[in-house]
Amino acid sequence: MNEPLVKIALIGQPNVGKSSLFNRIAKQRLAIVSDLAGTTRDIKKHEVEVLGRKALMLDTGGIDDTEDEIFSSVKRKAVECAKEADIILFMVDGKRLPDEKDKELFYELQNLGKKLALVVNKIDNDKEKERLWSFYEFGINDENLFGISVSHNRGTKTLFDWIANYLPEAEDENPVVSNEDEFLEDNEEFFIPEEEPVENIVSNEINVAIIGRTNVGKSSILNALIGEERSVVSSISGTTIDPVDESFEYKDKKITFVDTAGLRRRGKIEGIEKYALMRTKEMLQKANLALVILDASEELVDLDEKIAGLVDQYGLGTIIVLNKWDENVEAFKELEKKVRRKFKFLFYAPIIAVSAKTGRSIDRLKDKIVEIYENYTQRIPTSELNKILEQAVIRHALPSPNGNYLRIYYATQFESNPPRIALIMNKPKMLHFSYKRYLINFLRENINFEGTPIHVVTRKKGERAEDEEENFQG
Repeated sequence: MNEPLVKIALIGQPNVGKSSLFNRIAKQRLAIVSDLAGTTRDIKKHEVEVLGRKALMLDTGGIDDTEDEIFSSVKRKAVECAKEADIILFMVDGKRLPDEKDKELFYELQNLGKKLALVVNKIDNDKEKERLWSFYEFGINDENLFGISVSHNRGTKTLFDWIANYLPEAEDENPVVSNEDEFLEDNEEFFIPEEEPVENIVSNEINVAIIGRTNVGKSSILNALIGEERSVVSSISGTTIDPVDESFEYKDKKITFVDTAGLRRRGKIEGIEKYALMRTKEMLQKANLALVILDASEELVDLDEKIAGLVDQYGLGTIIVLNKWDENVEAFKELEKKVRRKFKFLFYAPIIAVSAKTGRSIDRLKDKIVEIYENYTQRIPTSELNKILEQAVIRHALPSPNGNYLRIYYATQFESNPPRIALIMNKPKMLHFSYKRYLINFLRENINFEGTPIHVVTRKKGERAEDEEENFQG
């Protein structure tokens, strides 16, 4: 009697590439692939061969933490599927920062005691391998973390080797690598450099997202920024709720603005407007900078804070724009204080008061966009970075938690867009977040990081990234 097939479950939020991976393993187009989040709603089952070994593949609907009835059902089915599976592939989007919902569900799946892999998709090239740093926050071991690109067929062979290791060999013959040619690729082990930061690729293209509530003047600001005598590089029109791209040249930069549909409370988002919200989030993933538009003539509301939280979530360079401003300087200072209290998490973002109607401060806003982009993409030389941090430690010594002696050996910036800095330490787990905040503030005092978040991670000298514990943003 044949043994039941080992079950492999694909779990993850919408639009992370689960169906594409399902199709690649099955070697045929069985799952619907779409850019529209939530396309997959039912659990699909198909017998597959992974490096010549048979298994039963289960593709679940994308998990989305929402009150929508369909997605709630999808999440329930996905978790039930994971409980029945022998192997769980938890898939996330490598283009985005780690999501708290992902972490929460991942920890729940860890408690099931199954073979569990964290699959980070959309790692399309060697430079983007550095994004894997962020996903060690999940507490995953190095042998269970896989950076792949389904669309570029990178990293999949390593993942399939891991899966095949837990599948029984064929009874009648030796395992055959039936899809070896299809999945042949560069199988070089992921390596995190000790000393040298990743080379920064300088680009003259700036993608600027324009977000805010409805009727705050986003379209008016877009028109004011572009101007009547503009050199339009491209213009992509759609319906009134679709984002509209407008590009033009300014100070040797190609600046592309995306005028998004106004965001409303979730309860008011129905049908086509719900699709507009998904398009807005998709656009934020591709942006470098964001203009958070507020109506200076109205009181700030909770929805303003929620919309601004999207920018913080995607780690974008940010400018807070107060539109419809026609008051004096003293009144602006009072409003600025209110904005700072409301958006404490965007403390690094400059605030500019403009009037799209009169054109007031529009040129200043253009200059600020270029400046913030340069801050967002800059790379600090290792020698300069370490001199600054040495001064910070001299001014305020490292803490000694429970009598433990802490030491920072050196620091290096390993990524930009936004800046990410690694502190190489003797006891990285013991460095309190408050001291990291102090170091970030000290860096801001000495380097122009206006408008951009800074991420700081800690790890031991000479050890791999799985020993990294903290990723602090400030």
